[in-house]
Amino acid sequence: MSEEGYELNYVKEAFHTNWISPLGPNVDEFEKAVALKIGIKSATALSSGTASIHMALKAAGVEKGDIVFCPSLTFSATANPIIYQNSIPVFIDSDMETWNMCPLALEEAFRKYPNVKAVLVVHLYGLSANLDRIMEICDKYKVSLIEDAAESLGTLYKGKHTGTFGDFGIFSFNGNKIITTSGGGMLVSNNEERIKKVKFWSTQSKDPARFYQHSELGFNYRMSNVVAGIGRGQLKVLDQRVQQKKYIFGYYTRELAGLDGIEFMPINEWNEPNYWLSCITLNGKVKPLDLIEALEKENIEARHVWKPMHLQPFYKNYDYVGNNVSERLFKKGICLPSDTKMTDKDLGRVVDTIKRLWQK
Repeated sequence: MSEEGYELNYVKEAFHTNWISPLGPNVDEFEKAVALKIGIKSATALSSGTASIHMALKAAGVEKGDIVFCPSLTFSATANPIIYQNSIPVFIDSDMETWNMCPLALEEAFRKYPNVKAVLVVHLYGLSANLDRIMEICDKYKVSLIEDAAESLGTLYKGKHTGTFGDFGIFSFNGNKIITTSGGGMLVSNNEERIKKVKFWSTQSKDPARFYQHSELGFNYRMSNVVAGIGRGQLKVLDQRVQQKKYIFGYYTRELAGLDGIEFMPINEWNEPNYWLSCITLNGKVKPLDLIEALEKENIEARHVWKPMHLQPFYKNYDYVGNNVSERLFKKGICLPSDTKMTDKDLGRVVDTIKRLWQK
């Protein structure tokens, strides 16, 4: 939570006014504040980023049997809503330039599957995908683009916020994200009519009648007024969080750049990331597990880069298009500790532990 205590003021307001349910002033104002911050027309606050992806797919007209292109290098929450809609994921490889969906692999996938309903692109670890090329391809094939910006709130692509380029964008406010509501998400779009429809679906599709009547399948996906209050407070410190994340990445690059075999996640000239996680790849004698275990001995947690979806047991029977870049990133990649409350002393402990591995 913020040092200023912004969140508590809004939560107290929810309690004092007795607005506890999935509607109320905090929900309305949080939606408005996010839309204003990122420069988009409309937003709806939902219970999670996963729920937001699910509603984006439904709003894009994705139905049973439809094919959806999805990056392989991502967390399972990106892919799972495709299954919720009884649709078919086809996993697309990454490129080394962005660590995100490879435009060349996407083109290849369209040649193989021309009748695609939607493309779901991820901005991994706060790094924006090559949106110009991906949008060009989606326009060419007249396919909806959904941006999973769960990890990239505050990231700019050529000066514009990620999540605002596609037909729909989603953000996550899970406990590990750059700002949090403890759990929650946001679906955004310039299509105000579709957002209005999602609000209807996500409150159990209650028809405007004097009694409970439901003409469509509904979902219990709306964010509570208490949680939205936390979000309103957190949004006030988003820019500070981005700067602190950038400082952490800079600390690591300054201290570790001279170690043989270490490469850092790509920061392109058109990308202003939020540096959600500071990630590296290891290409020398020290292997990812060596580094992870060395940090564990010092009570420091580091993690592997996401295991690609096409390698996951649940998704092993779904198609994958690419040249195994995502697999190489998984095998060589590590996410270093990146919490915004880390001090220089904390960062120094991480760096010193890593450096000792190169001295052996």
